[in-house]
Amino acid sequence: MSQEPLTEVAFTGPAGPTVPARALDEVDRRILEVLVRDGRASIRTLAEQIHISRTNAYARVERLVRDGVITGFHARVSPEPAGLGTSAYVSIGIQQNTWREVSARLAKVRYIEHAALLAGDHDVLALVRAPDNAALRNLVLNQIQGIPGVLSTRTWLVFEEFDGIESPWT
Repeated sequence: MSQEPLTEVAFTGPAGPTVPARALDEVDRRILEVLVRDGRASIRTLAEQIHISRTNAYARVERLVRDGVITGFHARVSPEPAGLGTSAYVSIGIQQNTWREVSARLAKVRYIEHAALLAGDHDVLALVRAPDNAALRNLVLNQIQGIPGVLSTRTWLVFEEFDGIESPWT
C-alpha cells in the first residue's frame, strides 16, 4: 500500500503552523467537489457519486478532516433573506506589527464574515454583512476604527454577488 507524498508546504493558520500539506489526488478533489456543493452528502452518496467503496469514502473524508483540508461542515446562508441586507468590503490600514492584536479584535466584531491580511496597498480586507447602512456606519466608524492599531478604513458597498461556476477542486 503506497502512501501519498507530502509536499514541502506548511500552512499557517490562526493557531500557527500546521502539518505539511498532503498532495490531493483525483478522488480527494472529487470528494471535495461533492461536499462543497452539498455538505450534507452522506458517505453512501459520496461513494456512489465517486464510484468508490463506502469504507474508502469514509477513510478519505476522515483523513481530509484530520489533515485540516476540510475544516468543518456548515450551511451557506443567503444574507438578505436572513436580515443582513447591506454587504460591503472594508479595507483597513493598520500600524506595523499590530496584526495579531487587530485580528483578535476583528474576529470578535459582529457582522464581519471574513477578514484577510493582504500584501499591497491595503493591510486588511474584511467582508461585512450588516442589517442596514446605519449598522454598517456604526461598524466601520465606531467598532473597526476604535480598535487600537487601526489607522484608516475604506468601504466599498456590494451591489450584487455571485460564486464562480467552476470548482477549484476538480
